[in-house]
Amino acid sequence: MKEWLESNKPVEHGNFIGGVWSESKSGRTFSIYNSAKKDQQLASFQDSNEHDANLAVEAANEAFLSWSKVPGPDRGAILFKFADLLESNSEELAFMLSAEQGKVFSESIGEVYRAAKEARFAAGEASRIDGNTLPGERPNVWNSTVRKPIGVVAAIAPWNFPIVTPVRKIAPALACGCTVVFKPASATPWTSVKLMELFAEAGVPNGVVNLVVGGGSKVGTPLVNHPLVKGISFTGSTELGRKINEAAGRRLVKTQLELGGKNPAVVIDYEDVEYVAKQIVSAAFAVSGQRCTAISRVIVHKNVKEDLTKAILEEVRQVKVGPAWENGVTMGPLVDKSQLESVQKYIQIGIEEGASLIYGGKLLEGGLYDEGYYLSPTLFDNVTPDMRIAKEEIFGPVLSIITVNNTKEAFEVANEVDYGLAASLFTKDLASAYEFAEHVESGMVHINHGTSSAAHLPFGGVKQSGFGAYSIGHSNIEFFTNTKAVYFQY
Repeated sequence: MKEWLESNKPVEHGNFIGGVWSESKSGRTFSIYNSAKKDQQLASFQDSNEHDANLAVEAANEAFLSWSKVPGPDRGAILFKFADLLESNSEELAFMLSAEQGKVFSESIGEVYRAAKEARFAAGEASRIDGNTLPGERPNVWNSTVRKPIGVVAAIAPWNFPIVTPVRKIAPALACGCTVVFKPASATPWTSVKLMELFAEAGVPNGVVNLVVGGGSKVGTPLVNHPLVKGISFTGSTELGRKINEAAGRRLVKTQLELGGKNPAVVIDYEDVEYVAKQIVSAAFAVSGQRCTAISRVIVHKNVKEDLTKAILEEVRQVKVGPAWENGVTMGPLVDKSQLESVQKYIQIGIEEGASLIYGGKLLEGGLYDEGYYLSPTLFDNVTPDMRIAKEEIFGPVLSIITVNNTKEAFEVANEVDYGLAASLFTKDLASAYEFAEHVESGMVHINHGTSSAAHLPFGGVKQSGFGAYSIGHSNIEFFTNTKAVYFQY
């Protein structure tokens, strides 16, 4: 990978509108740099504006007239080919992803293959856009419901998963007959260029998928407010998600929002403390903690707290921080300076609140660490539920341990946050597992493993973690299509 990056010659990429690569009408560009080697330029991109967004929406709207009439199985066939292309280009995509986002190579290659899995599920969904036939309440009347694509969808993605999140939005949209204008995060637009090339190679017609790169206020806001955009699929912060939902609500436009998380791992008891520690640490520090489903709170029964803390501490010590091309590295740098500084502020807040910093929390310096945004994995003990580090999303490699006196208190603490995305429970007791699954305020529940999701199950959250139809699974049909009731008298 290091040799590949060194041989890479930075080029300027255009927007992809109506099947054509073009420069922004703004006449401005910006560059991105390697997260692990901040002086290494990767590529330049268009600093687009409202005019570019409008052109893309118009192209998508024109393409919708024909794409929506393509039979579902034919749309699915294109998506199956796209999934194959993801896998055949997996190494290059993983190199690009690790460079622009910072995650280690194993995580990047895993993301590419996960995107291929989700694309294949969406491809199959193109043949499963089902309706119902219902008995009539009057003689000689045939009643049925059918699903129709909503139209142009604005897909707005975050910087932490710049391959799987776009595919998670674009593939089901295309399967349902919608067309897309995609805006990637400005921090990680490089792999988006490759995705557009692969969609075109797979046979997606011109205008069905469009790419516009630029800031949220210049591109995202015009997309959200455009009268031809009929749905907005957004993944990002809760604060921005609220604003998007407010704007969409004024136009009575659908939203699919995947927002923040403050995900608990509740530990009541266990048979293998090392297994539990591995599951928690893996879920906490994958992608350097920069994922909405990361475990950030360990809520542990006082009877097992001491042994579990020791096991977690030992597991955290095994985390090796470094650039993606280094052998044995398990955690990369944070995405950029701004994110690094944000996480550092929360670590200081935790110390000031009285939590015990028992591992890490330090900026890594010297040698290759000076070339990127590296922070050691951080573990806090003696955290109380009212502390900010226990309530607010940090989005970095910070894990807090909270001690409780009984199972009832553990479940209450798990719910005492504004978020409800993912939650894990570790226990040998079947009744406790069912009770947790029933009462935890979370969109996704994991029993005896970390917060890892599947490529065919609905993905989403409750409370401040999400709004609208869940993504990935068959639930996508609720967002990308509208129901039409048909009465036929004969």
